[in-house]
Amino acid sequence: MDKGTTLAHTDHSRLVDDVLAAFFSRAKSRAGAMHPHYLSLWQHLESSIVGGKRFRPRLVMTAHALLGGTDRTAAATVAASFELLHTALIVHDDVVDRDFTRRGVPNVAGTYQSLAAARGSRPDRAEHTGLSVAVIAGDLALSNAYRLLSEVDVDFRTRQRLGDLLDEAIVASAAGELLDVLAPLDPSPQAVDEVLEMSKLKTAVYSFGAPLRAGAVLAGADHNIVQAMGEFGRIIGTAYQVADDLVGAFGDESRTGKTGWGDLREGKRTALIAYAAGQPQWPRIAELLSLQELAARDAAEIRELLVACGARDRTLKLAADLTEQALDSLAQPFVPQTLRDGLAPLSRLVTDRMGA
Repeated sequence: MDKGTTLAHTDHSRLVDDVLAAFFSRAKSRAGAMHPHYLSLWQHLESSIVGGKRFRPRLVMTAHALLGGTDRTAAATVAASFELLHTALIVHDDVVDRDFTRRGVPNVAGTYQSLAAARGSRPDRAEHTGLSVAVIAGDLALSNAYRLLSEVDVDFRTRQRLGDLLDEAIVASAAGELLDVLAPLDPSPQAVDEVLEMSKLKTAVYSFGAPLRAGAVLAGADHNIVQAMGEFGRIIGTAYQVADDLVGAFGDESRTGKTGWGDLREGKRTALIAYAAGQPQWPRIAELLSLQELAARDAAEIRELLVACGARDRTLKLAADLTEQALDSLAQPFVPQTLRDGLAPLSRLVTDRMGA
């Protein structure tokens, strides 16, 4: 990444941070007038959003800039609404997964679980308190993503299209989350195509496709360009999720911030597992995955078996193939070369993730 790009991203983040700071200032003022506990919740929600990578906002603003958009204030507001959406979804996803930490520190659920425990609640009651407050916090972030989007100073048609994109992102993500939750009810492993569809719905649409399309819409791009941005985003987002699944099984926790065998312990249905099914090593892998408490030595054995049966190599190739498909999707005569060049670095997200 060259210096100019780095500066642009820093500038983008600063603009989005300003929008979010103003939003939370208003929200905390309202909350404080109602009850100190409510103000505290908003403060915890704000702290969970501070210091993030602002990845989705950067996609909105990068697409907007590459396509000649000039209203950076409007772009920053749209970008901030996608950051609130991301916050809502990860807060709710932690509830679904019963996770109480994120990036090595207590998340909203973990913060309130600890608060309840410190005040004498039984462990089960403290857990319930933490998860309950996280649901409330996620609901607030989700509803206010729409509210923030409504503040964008654009014509009615553009605002309506932006709202449709935000709604599409939420609907797709909910569908993917549902499929993820229900998948373990079927004892037979999913096919790779089913896993990829789930990943596309749960992550790729809201994290990649919708932000890129939103930036294009705000820049006034034509229909073909907007659609091409969505297609590229969905494919590269799916590739990123495949690479992230590899990190969930093989990643170095000291580098990634994720438990080295977190996905194995949770029994997540990934392309890696789909490729392993049907191989001679599968019965032993399935036996280990069914353990109620997966120890480090069990996870190490699973990883060895995933390598031995070729699942790891096939998953690496899948991520690389999807990345190539994403770049090929931009090879259309109506896609400007500047746009192709500007989006090409996104492919490094996948390759860098695979090297984590």
